Amino acid sequence: MNKTELIEAAAEKTELPKSSVEAVLKALTDTIVATVAKKEQVTLPGFGTWKASERAARVGRNPQTGEDIKIAATTVPTFKAGSGFKETVKASK
Repeated sequence: MNKTELIEAAAEKTELPKSSVEAVLKALTDTIVATVAKKEQVTLPGFGTWKASERAARVGRNPQTGEDIKIAATTVPTFKAGSGFKETVKASK
C-alpha cells in the first residue's frame, strides 16, 4: 500500500474528504519526524514506538576492493512494533 492508497482507505473508513485525511497524515508524519529528530520518542500504545538510536562506529569492508573502511557513528530512526500490532500480524497467517 502506498501513501495514496492509505489516504483513500482512511478516507473511506472515516467518511472524511481525502484532502482532510491527507492533511492529518502529513501533520502526523511531520510531528513524528520532528520529535524523533529531537531525540525524543513517540509511542502509540498497541501500535508501536519511534525513537532515535545511536549506531556505533564500526569497520566495514569495501566489496569491490576488499579494503577495510571506517564507518562513522550515526543516529538513525528506529521503529518497534507494539504488542497489539505484532499479535494482529501474527494471527493473520
